[in-house]
Amino acid sequence: MQIEVWSDVICPWCYIGKRRLEMALAKFPHWESVHVVWRSFELDPESPLQPPGTLEELLAKKYGVSREEAAAMNARVTEAAKQVGLEYRLADAHPGNTFDAHRLLHFAASKQLDDGASERLMHAYFSESLAVSDHAALARLAPDFGISEEEALAVLNSNAYSGEVRADEARAASFGITSVPSFVIDENIGISGAQPVEAFAKAIQQAWDES
Repeated sequence: MQIEVWSDVICPWCYIGKRRLEMALAKFPHWESVHVVWRSFELDPESPLQPPGTLEELLAKKYGVSREEAAAMNARVTEAAKQVGLEYRLADAHPGNTFDAHRLLHFAASKQLDDGASERLMHAYFSESLAVSDHAALARLAPDFGISEEEALAVLNSNAYSGEVRADEARAASFGITSVPSFVIDENIGISGAQPVEAFAKAIQQAWDES
């Protein structure tokens, strides 16, 4: 069984969805037969590398709400993250363009290290204030998931894996995916959003039964 997961490393619900999926798989008796594939999706492909302002200010501008309302949005998602064991520090977040981060994830995938890489980058962004578009900062994380800093920096300073990122985004479009997280099981069953663990478990069991 294959589960494709479209997400962005700066998407707060994507990290929560990742954890809920993992919790569902941990209870699934055939979990060893499930292959999870991480797919690239950019929340804002036109974002500058390091946009000015705080995450709160950027959210307020994006959604046309007040700073207070943006702060409340962050508080709600932070609480949801806490329920699955994640610690978000969104007041210290450094959002930016994630295209290069996705290229690094594809490099990791070429070495079958994509799950660890996705986890490390998301944790670094949400809990450690990673500047997500900074090549040096990204490369420093690479040894944590099995790639040397030098190798990672060489990839980031090139155009390598650009085609793979674009292919993932085109595949998302072919499935009608316009938001993340989005999950597709065996190209047949779709799950949109960070659904409860029980919803993931039900969909995985359904796919298994159908196969």
